[in-house]
Amino acid sequence: MTFTVRDLQDLLALLEQHPEWKSALRASLLGEEFLQLPALVRELAEAQKRTQEELRALAEAQRQMQEELRALAEAQRRMQEELRALAEAQRRTEERVGRLEEAMAQLADAQRRTEQTVQTLVREVGTLKGESVERRYREYAHAYFQRILKRIRPVPPLELQELLDEAVAAGRITEDEQEDVLLADVIVAGCREGRKTYLVAEVSEQVRMHDVKQAARRADVLRRATGDPVVGAVAGKCRTAEAEAEARARSVWMVLDGVVFEP
Repeated sequence: MTFTVRDLQDLLALLEQHPEWKSALRASLLGEEFLQLPALVRELAEAQKRTQEELRALAEAQRQMQEELRALAEAQRRMQEELRALAEAQRRTEERVGRLEEAMAQLADAQRRTEQTVQTLVREVGTLKGESVERRYREYAHAYFQRILKRIRPVPPLELQELLDEAVAAGRITEDEQEDVLLADVIVAGCREGRKTYLVAEVSEQVRMHDVKQAARRADVLRRATGDPVVGAVAGKCRTAEAEAEARARSVWMVLDGVVFEP
């Protein structure tokens, strides 16, 4: 049976009268898959829309990330500048510390030299004071020691030397003992209890135990050298407690600032 144009027109007229037949006809002519194509297209469009939204969100996230990266790079740049500034400040600080250490070393050296100078001055002043006290007691022996001896006179160095030389030659003293007596600060002769008596004195700013022992030793040597009585004495401005006790123990007289103390 041949399908004519007339038949087509009749079919179209029937379809206009019965629109519900259109779906059945399409399903018959195109198949189920074709009929589902619009829905698939809509789903594809919806998926594309969501994809575009996700792409926009991703682009926005990428833009934000780029901004954060730029901010991070800027922060890193500032940090590097701060680190360079800190390194420079540390270098300057180390230079200042180095200069300070050098200055402190110079100051310590100067202080050391000053202390040495002060110690030297103290020793020199002490020596000068000692020499001054010694000279005063030697020059005014007749006044300082008059309570111990009467008619005091200095023993000239030559006379003393001859006395000691004779004693060494006679074997009463040794040469070392002779030299020790010659170093005595004061040696005078006088009279005590009607007999010729010598006095050997050691003079110091502050009388110490060493001075007492030295006076007693030299007095003993001079006694053996001359055969005459010899008085040991120490003189000065003040004394230590040990020197005072030693003077009593060795029967050594003590003259402090002009005041005589009998042992």
